[in-house]
Amino acid sequence: MDNHDHSHDHHGHDGHHPSDAHPHAHAPQDFGRAFLIGIALNTGFVVIEAVYGILANSMALLADAGHNLSDVFGLLVAWGAATLGKRAPTPRYTYGLRSSSILAALANAILLLIAVGAITWEAIGRFSAPEAVASQTVMMVAAIGIAINAATAWLFMSGRDDDLNIKGAYLHMAADAAVSLGVVVAAAIILATGWLWIDPLVSLAIAAVIVWGTWGLLRDAATLAVHGVPSGISTSDVRQALVTLPGVSSIHDLHIWAISTTETALTCHLVMPEGCPSDGFLASCARLLADRFKINHVTLQIERGGGVACALLPDTVV
Repeated sequence: MDNHDHSHDHHGHDGHHPSDAHPHAHAPQDFGRAFLIGIALNTGFVVIEAVYGILANSMALLADAGHNLSDVFGLLVAWGAATLGKRAPTPRYTYGLRSSSILAALANAILLLIAVGAITWEAIGRFSAPEAVASQTVMMVAAIGIAINAATAWLFMSGRDDDLNIKGAYLHMAADAAVSLGVVVAAAIILATGWLWIDPLVSLAIAAVIVWGTWGLLRDAATLAVHGVPSGISTSDVRQALVTLPGVSSIHDLHIWAISTTETALTCHLVMPEGCPSDGFLASCARLLADRFKINHVTLQIERGGGVACALLPDTVV
């Protein structure tokens, strides 16, 4: 490699023109207040369910109290990750702890699927041994659960499309609102008809809906956890955008991965026989990747080619 230049675009602090590097980059929305409200509401609901479960001698309410306690844990995990992600980089953790949000999203997806497994197991058991679950007390408490879980989900709705960690918290609460709704609907039908099999049937339907909504979260979180390219970014499109830049004859060693659930990084070697024309060229590359692909952490290495071949030239070499 005859000549190397490096463009380091670090979250709005480009080594050359920081004001131009991120024309459309925005700081992630702060959901600290939403987490605090959600945790407080759900902790209070757990206490209400446990008390009324004991008073009404209802195992269903006590079991749901335990399930909602896992929701509090899920919110705590997501909030903790969001907080850790704000920590400054250190010599040991040079990206800070931003990737903790990926782990939190993965943990929330797994927690949801475990909850679905418990719901399914209980529902299958009730088909063979139906239990009366309909009582006005149970319906009243479940109705409160709908309001609390729906309100908590609403707090995270605005961030569900841009942050996988927030999406995990949103899906967790939306799923619980659906479960509580299922309890009310099943109880109302059973009260009117006496059909006890309605309860497990509704439970299985809700479990299917939760799996359908959670599978994408699990897949995306697992992809980010192993440094896969985030969904919504086409590697071939990025490659085409870079290789057609003025003066670029070829590219290699292209890597795209998630630093966190909201930040994406890229490294690439650009072969430019005439060399890098200016720092402005590097800044324009950063703008292009930010505008078209929402990649805001860019490192480019410029090579003239024609000399010693780059050891990372073959696409099969990492």
